[in-house]
Amino acid sequence: MLSPESAATVRATLPVIAGAIQDITARFYDTMFADNPELLRDLFNRGNQANGEQRVALAGSIAAFATMLVERPGQLPGTMLSRIANKHASLGVTEEQYAVVHKYLFGAIGEVLGDAVTPEVAQAWDEVYWLMAETLIGLERDLYREAGRGWTRATVVERRDETADTVSFLLRPDLPMPFLPGQYVSVQVTLPDGARQIRQYSLSNSPARGDWRITVKRVHGEGAPEGEVSTWLHERVRPGDVLAVSAPFGDLTLPEGDGPLLLASAGIGVTPILSMLGHLVATGSERRVVVVHADRSPDAHVHREELADLVAALPGATLHRWYEDLDPGHAGDAEHAGLADLSAIDLPRDVVACLCGPLPFMRAVRAQLVERGVPASGIHYEVFGPDLWIAAA
Repeated sequence: MLSPESAATVRATLPVIAGAIQDITARFYDTMFADNPELLRDLFNRGNQANGEQRVALAGSIAAFATMLVERPGQLPGTMLSRIANKHASLGVTEEQYAVVHKYLFGAIGEVLGDAVTPEVAQAWDEVYWLMAETLIGLERDLYREAGRGWTRATVVERRDETADTVSFLLRPDLPMPFLPGQYVSVQVTLPDGARQIRQYSLSNSPARGDWRITVKRVHGEGAPEGEVSTWLHERVRPGDVLAVSAPFGDLTLPEGDGPLLLASAGIGVTPILSMLGHLVATGSERRVVVVHADRSPDAHVHREELADLVAALPGATLHRWYEDLDPGHAGDAEHAGLADLSAIDLPRDVVACLCGPLPFMRAVRAQLVERGVPASGIHYEVFGPDLWIAAA
């Protein structure tokens, strides 16, 4: 908890900080990367920096954390912190790097706000930062300990073209490592300019298979940095190649128990859902499972047949698919034209939902679920890339 004096100062200055937070984070990243170019080259996602998404996400997380400290003393945004900690662990973030971030972040606050940052204000927000940092450091320490190892090597044993812009790779890590259905791994590649860029990819097969499968959609950025790793993997990686990968991380995992589930995905967001369904099939589950998927077209739907086969193998599962580019005359009970609409789907009140896909899709599905009485605590989601949902909250 914040000290009473700091809480009062943070409450009074939160509107000013929040109003300037995106300018602050922009200045922070610019100065930190100018002095430490290796961080942008080898740790941070250059694509997310180029399009500004990482700056928006950082601003949102800081504002959300500070707001909860003053509005709900004694509570922390556990879901947000867990999501950040898992992402940090998959990147190999160290405790020492929090001191580096502190130096440049508070330098940026002083540069943007000037004389408004009195010693009292600086001390109060310093307390906010280190409360958040120490919480994350503790969570990440636990994750590293549970994983047992950091980066490892994995051999590509199979490559398969799934759609026109999507390919899957079956990986065999040097040492067997279990994972939970829904988790992801980081993949680090060395690009032509020498940068070692890292991206996260969900494990899209059942843990019972032993090997790891990742499914990579090629990002068509016309040379923009956000597509550089997916392009490298598509163009260069073949069976027999060896990739540097992290241990599995991620907190959107298959909910335990035998209660009903809604597994909703769009586009490449189907990958963690496939892992969850594969695990349910492998364990002979009889849970009631409602599977919803939305995509541009049947041809663009990666692992389309596999998804249908997994659902068919579960006695309590049903599948509903929506395609934006589908002739209404070809629609049926399981395939619909247009955007996903859950209004006519029979959902039990105690359903727990897992969502993965583009942010507009997840927001729309969450709104429909809340309107139908599903509690917000029972709706979980995974964001590919910076968590802009928090930033917009």
